Amino acid sequence: MPERAIPIGELSRRTGCNIETIRYYERIGLMPEPARRGRYRSYGAEDVARLGFMRRARELGFTLDEVRALLGLASGGPASCAEARDLASGHLQDVRTRIADLRRMERALAETVRACDAGNDACCPLIATLFKPMTVPSPLLGP
Repeated sequence: MPERAIPIGELSRRTGCNIETIRYYERIGLMPEPARRGRYRSYGAEDVARLGFMRRARELGFTLDEVRALLGLASGGPASCAEARDLASGHLQDVRTRIADLRRMERALAETVRACDAGNDACCPLIATLFKPMTVPSPLLGP
């Protein structure tokens, strides 16, 4: 079997990545331009590995720019591992910040739902909360 003999549909099935996403990654340069068999794209095992890497990175929440950086580091040595660790450390901090934000949102929404369930207010507590004037940081979500 030739090195590049995998059609795009099979690449999609093997990686769980949507065909349109594969084409998009090609347009923005995250995937190399594939060989063609007539008018059809033809991929190889290295494309399966690269796309799998990218999909797992995206599932971990890395941005496309971060994925591009990680791909650049993937072929390096010990210095590349340190750079990848730094990138992952920054991303981890972002994830922790988002989790804290989600917990604040959860508390605010839970309080509003409890107020709705209590039925003590003349108007809807959720609507009233959403109409409150905004300040920075939001009193609804806290600092």
